[in-house]
Amino acid sequence: MAALPTPPTTSIRSVIAPASSANLGAGFDVFGMALDLVAEVGVGPAPDGATEVGEHHLVRVPFERLGGDGPLWLRTNIPMARGLGFSGAVRVAAAGMGAVIAAGGDGGALNRDRDRILDVAAELEGHGDNAAASAAGGVVAYVDGRIVPFRLGPMLSEAVVLSWIPDVTTKTDQSRKSLPAHVERHAAVANIGRATQFVLAFAHDDPELLSGAADDELHQDWRLSAVPGAAEAIADGVAAGAWCGWLSGSGPTVALMCGADVADRVAAGLPTSGHVKRLAIDRVGLRRG
Repeated sequence: MAALPTPPTTSIRSVIAPASSANLGAGFDVFGMALDLVAEVGVGPAPDGATEVGEHHLVRVPFERLGGDGPLWLRTNIPMARGLGFSGAVRVAAAGMGAVIAAGGDGGALNRDRDRILDVAAELEGHGDNAAASAAGGVVAYVDGRIVPFRLGPMLSEAVVLSWIPDVTTKTDQSRKSLPAHVERHAAVANIGRATQFVLAFAHDDPELLSGAADDELHQDWRLSAVPGAAEAIADGVAAGAWCGWLSGSGPTVALMCGADVADRVAAGLPTSGHVKRLAIDRVGLRRG
């Protein structure tokens, strides 16, 4: 007897999307890495630790664009305006929740409508690297509106990502205004080389290839100069044993990848002007709560 189709479930009351680190050095506006902090968006009464969402909150637009309606709440441990993809994660989660509501509670909408969810979140973000990582999980490139996933081998998939977070905030739109309007050819060539090196490190699951792979000549130097201690955090972390480090998104957070065996030493060597979160790569992405 043929199997009966699985009926849609109405039990999904919330959707989760992970945090992210974007650019990853030379992959400006292209590369993104999902991290294991999460944003959860749900419908109905707000549970413990959640906040009811008002009509002007940034999650309301993607929720309604994908067909959502009604009371909405948000619960997250992603710090705001710190370069860890808060706005991208909450928009992906909200759009996903809207798609589920429009599908009558069917969680399959998270997969069926993933492209629409990403398109709406990326449009609202103004760039898609963070949203792509939050939607797909893992490490990705956002190319011409689509997600191109990196290979995650056993070594790099288990890497520790140390986030050094200073007690300041950054606004991406303001940070972009500090960047030069024109790019020198040598800088473009240098970034192509480093971005290629970064991709190959993952393709070969080779941490040694990450040495220097997050160097950048398009945006980091200008942004790092605006965050006291950030450039030192990258240099100190690499000196202490991290494979590489980069300014996470537009900052102010600095992210460093390292093996678990040296993570404590690397964390101890970072400037005391910031606090450190020990994170991992989230390999799942958008999912039911």
